Amino acid sequence: MPKPYSYDFRRKVIEAIELDGRKKGEVSEIFNISRNTINLWLDRKEQTGNFLPEPNRPPGNNHKITDWKKFTEFANNNGDKTQEEMAQLWEGDISKRTISRALEKIGFTRKKKLMDTSNGTIQSVKYFWSS
Repeated sequence: MPKPYSYDFRRKVIEAIELDGRKKGEVSEIFNISRNTINLWLDRKEQTGNFLPEPNRPPGNNHKITDWKKFTEFANNNGDKTQEEMAQLWEGDISKRTISRALEKIGFTRKKKLMDTSNGTIQSVKYFWSS
Protein backbone atom coordinates (compact mmCIF):
# COMPACT_ATOMS: atom_id res chain seq x y z
CA MET A 1 0.00 0.00 0.00
CA PRO A 2 1.48 3.39 -0.93
CA LYS A 3 2.48 5.86 1.72
CA PRO A 4 -0.09 8.64 2.24
CA TYR A 5 0.72 12.27 1.52
CA SER A 6 2.08 14.16 4.52
CA TYR A 7 -0.11 16.43 6.59
CA ASP A 8 1.98 19.49 5.62
CA PHE A 9 1.51 18.78 1.93
CA ARG A 10 -2.23 18.31 2.38
CA ARG A 11 -2.43 21.57 4.35
CA LYS A 12 -0.63 23.47 1.55
CA VAL A 13 -3.02 22.09 -1.07
CA ILE A 14 -6.12 22.90 0.99
CA GLU A 15 -4.83 26.40 1.82
CA ALA A 16 -4.14 27.07 -1.87
CA ILE A 17 -7.81 26.40 -2.58
CA GLU A 18 -9.46 27.95 0.48
CA LEU A 19 -7.16 30.89 1.31
CA ASP A 20 -5.69 31.78 -2.08
CA GLY A 21 -8.94 31.13 -3.92
CA ARG A 22 -7.38 28.98 -6.64
CA LYS A 23 -9.38 26.44 -8.62
CA LYS A 24 -9.04 22.73 -7.92
CA GLY A 25 -7.79 22.02 -11.44
CA GLU A 26 -5.10 24.67 -11.15
CA VAL A 27 -3.96 23.41 -7.76
CA SER A 28 -3.87 19.81 -9.00
CA GLU A 29 -1.50 20.85 -11.80
CA ILE A 30 0.70 22.95 -9.49
CA PHE A 31 1.11 20.19 -6.88
CA ASN A 32 1.00 17.33 -9.43
CA ILE A 33 -1.82 15.39 -7.75
CA SER A 34 -5.17 14.30 -9.09
CA ARG A 35 -8.26 16.41 -8.71
CA ASN A 36 -10.04 13.41 -7.21
CA THR A 37 -7.49 13.35 -4.38
CA ILE A 38 -8.22 16.99 -3.63
CA ASN A 39 -11.95 16.26 -3.64
CA LEU A 40 -11.43 13.38 -1.20
CA TRP A 41 -9.45 15.60 1.17
CA LEU A 42 -12.04 18.37 1.02
CA ASP A 43 -14.86 15.87 1.62
CA ARG A 44 -13.02 14.44 4.61
CA LYS A 45 -12.45 17.93 5.99
CA GLU A 46 -16.15 18.71 5.56
CA GLN A 47 -17.25 15.48 7.26
CA THR A 48 -14.72 15.24 10.09
CA GLY A 49 -13.26 18.73 10.30
CA ASN A 50 -9.83 17.32 9.56
CA PHE A 51 -7.97 16.06 6.50
CA LEU A 52 -5.45 13.80 8.22
CA PRO A 53 -4.64 10.56 6.42
CA GLU A 54 -6.41 7.45 7.62
CA PRO A 55 -4.22 4.95 9.50
CA ASN A 56 -2.29 2.81 7.05
CA ARG A 57 -2.90 -0.59 8.60
CA PRO A 58 -3.41 -3.80 6.70
CA PRO A 59 -6.90 -5.20 7.18
CA GLY A 60 -5.73 -8.38 8.90
CA ASN A 61 -8.15 -11.19 9.46
CA ASN A 62 -10.51 -12.27 12.15
CA HIS A 63 -8.87 -15.33 13.58
CA LYS A 64 -11.25 -18.24 13.80
CA ILE A 65 -8.98 -20.22 16.12
CA THR A 66 -8.20 -18.28 19.27
CA ASP A 67 -7.80 -20.98 21.94
CA TRP A 68 -4.49 -22.56 20.92
CA LYS A 69 -4.32 -24.93 23.86
CA LYS A 70 -7.72 -26.36 22.89
CA PHE A 71 -6.68 -26.58 19.22
CA THR A 72 -3.44 -28.38 20.10
CA GLU A 73 -5.41 -30.95 22.07
CA PHE A 74 -7.87 -31.25 19.17
CA ALA A 75 -5.00 -31.79 16.72
CA ASN A 76 -3.43 -34.47 18.90
CA ASN A 77 -6.77 -36.30 19.18
CA ASN A 78 -7.69 -35.98 15.49
CA GLY A 79 -4.26 -36.04 13.85
CA ASP A 80 -5.09 -39.15 11.85
CA LYS A 81 -7.87 -37.37 9.96
CA THR A 82 -7.56 -35.23 6.84
CA GLN A 83 -7.60 -31.45 7.16
CA GLU A 84 -11.04 -31.38 5.55
CA GLU A 85 -12.39 -33.83 8.14
CA MET A 86 -10.75 -31.82 10.92
CA ALA A 87 -12.41 -28.66 9.59
CA GLN A 88 -15.80 -30.36 9.74
CA LEU A 89 -15.18 -31.56 13.30
CA TRP A 90 -13.99 -28.18 14.61
CA GLU A 91 -16.72 -25.99 16.06
CA GLY A 92 -18.00 -23.24 13.80
CA ASP A 93 -17.45 -22.64 10.11
CA ILE A 94 -13.78 -23.14 9.28
CA SER A 95 -11.92 -24.07 6.10
CA LYS A 96 -9.34 -26.78 5.59
CA ARG A 97 -6.82 -24.05 4.70
CA THR A 98 -7.37 -22.46 8.12
CA ILE A 99 -6.76 -25.85 9.72
CA SER A 100 -3.57 -26.16 7.66
CA ARG A 101 -2.25 -22.77 8.81
CA ALA A 102 -3.16 -23.53 12.42
CA LEU A 103 -1.41 -26.92 12.33
CA GLU A 104 1.67 -25.24 10.91
CA LYS A 105 1.53 -22.58 13.61
CA ILE A 106 1.53 -25.11 16.45
CA GLY A 107 4.25 -27.17 14.74
CA PHE A 108 2.04 -30.22 14.24
CA THR A 109 3.32 -32.66 11.63
CA ARG A 110 2.30 -36.10 10.48
CA LYS A 111 5.95 -37.09 10.19
CA LYS A 112 6.60 -38.94 13.42
CA LYS A 113 10.30 -39.86 13.25
CA LEU A 114 13.44 -38.56 11.65
CA MET A 115 15.48 -40.37 9.01
CA ASP A 116 17.68 -43.26 10.09
CA THR A 117 20.84 -41.19 10.49
CA SER A 118 22.45 -39.80 13.57
CA ASN A 119 21.52 -36.17 12.88
CA GLY A 120 18.22 -36.77 11.09
CA THR A 121 19.34 -35.82 7.59
CA ILE A 122 20.14 -37.95 4.59
CA GLN A 123 23.75 -37.86 3.46
CA SER A 124 24.09 -37.01 -0.20
CA VAL A 125 25.73 -39.74 -2.19
CA LYS A 126 28.04 -38.90 -5.09
CA TYR A 127 28.13 -41.23 -8.02
CA PHE A 128 31.08 -41.28 -10.37
CA TRP A 129 30.37 -42.64 -13.80
CA SER A 130 33.20 -44.08 -15.73
CA SER A 131 33.16 -44.60 -19.41
